[in-house]
Amino acid sequence: MVVLKGVPSVLSPELLYALAKMGHGDELVLADANFPASSICACGPKEIRADGLRIPQLLEAILKLLPLDTYVPSPAAVMDLVDSDKQRCVAVPAWDTYTQLLAQVGCQSPLEKVERFDFYERAKKAYAVVATGETALYGNIILKKGVIPAELLQ
Repeated sequence: MVVLKGVPSVLSPELLYALAKMGHGDELVLADANFPASSICACGPKEIRADGLRIPQLLEAILKLLPLDTYVPSPAAVMDLVDSDKQRCVAVPAWDTYTQLLAQVGCQSPLEKVERFDFYERAKKAYAVVATGETALYGNIILKKGVIPAELLQ
């Protein structure tokens, strides 16, 4: 448990360390329970376990600390539905939740939708993958770290 003033308790020391070490443009994957986190992390990203947590509660906590990239069309990306799920019009309520949480921190950009295998390849290049206990289908999200304006650092 994190016992620092103002730091959400769902953020583990390992995750806080990763957030602090990330640089502008680095990406963080919040992975659902079905995501092949360990396999993806064998290719390079750090694996951070958060098995008992859901992505919305982690996302809300992370967004209190992590600036999002304002130099890209969208600083948040989700795994797009596969064609068969598109044909069946599968609903993804998690995306609405993510959009609302992003809007609360001033991000009005739409979620970028990334084809499944392209998402896996992008995840292999991420700084870290947080393996969660999220059970929502298509619950994965990638966040791109931005910069803190100089005037806020003084």
